Amino acid sequence: MRKQILFIFLALIVASTIDAQTRTTRIGYIDMEYILENVSDYKEAKAQLELKAQKWKQDIEAKKLDINKLKEGLKAERALLTKELIDERETEIKFLEDEMLDYQQKQFGADGNLIHQKAALAKPIQDQVFTAVQDIAEAKNYDFVFDKSSDLTMLFSNKKFDISDQVIRILNRTDKREQLTKKQLKDQEIKESKENAIDENPALQDRQKVLDEKKAAREKLIEDRRLEQEAKKKEYDDRRKAIAAEREAKKNGTVSEPAKTDATAKPATTGTDATAKPAAATGTETTTEPAVDKAAERQKLYEQRKKELEDRRKKILEEREAAKKAKEAETQKTNTTNN
Repeated sequence: MRKQILFIFLALIVASTIDAQTRTTRIGYIDMEYILENVSDYKEAKAQLELKAQKWKQDIEAKKLDINKLKEGLKAERALLTKELIDERETEIKFLEDEMLDYQQKQFGADGNLIHQKAALAKPIQDQVFTAVQDIAEAKNYDFVFDKSSDLTMLFSNKKFDISDQVIRILNRTDKREQLTKKQLKDQEIKESKENAIDENPALQDRQKVLDEKKAAREKLIEDRRLEQEAKKKEYDDRRKAIAAEREAKKNGTVSEPAKTDATAKPATTGTDATAKPAAATGTETTTEPAVDKAAERQKLYEQRKKELEDRRKKILEEREAAKKAKEAETQKTNTTNN
């Protein structure tokens, strides 16, 4: 009986040893600085602390200016003062300098208020991060999780082992849950389950990345079309306004009709100016010089806008072609992966 129990015990030990040897060790890491910079509460508190630190710096600069004024005054009046007055002013300046240095050390020193308030600001977020890391490690069977921004030196780290974004999502979920209704909570849970499935499956991550890229390309195409339509509408409005202004000018008599020359008129044999006779024969006034300049300017502006619109259309067509080629490449890559 004892031999059977001993045999079973040894078999269990061997089985556990083999399992430990065959199971792959799972390692992950986080970047605490990256996480803190992407948490809204920490960013707001940090901004307030920076404003406070700026106020401390301004106080120090004001003290320095006062001390410099006293030094300049003493330097200018030294020849007129007695030794006792000079010693008194130098003592006052020395006292103010020591007071300024003490204030600077108190606010920005190694054990100053800035360091303490930064630590107090980060500690609640760090506690939440540690809790989230433990939950992720237990749920996904991580053996080790390191902090990339700590004193631990990491010479190389593969991005696929970085779980910082997962930690940020957990922190943001906690904040959102406090403000959601029951229906919104249910939708949020469905969304979270999808995100967790993507995190656990690298293939789903790649597929989601491709979908996000396609969505971004589609949104960009829609935005380009909207800009093109707005440009066409603006060009049409400008053209309509120009035509209306020209009609109004003609109606008011500020711009005369172009002079029409008689095609059958014989050339003059006299030595007078040939260009003056057709105008006199028609009985109409030639267009004034300012009106010609305005017409030329409008024509130039129209040609410029037409060229800009044509360049923009070519650019949009090139972007569409590039997006089409990228989509075909992604489709070919997906088909290759599936095969």
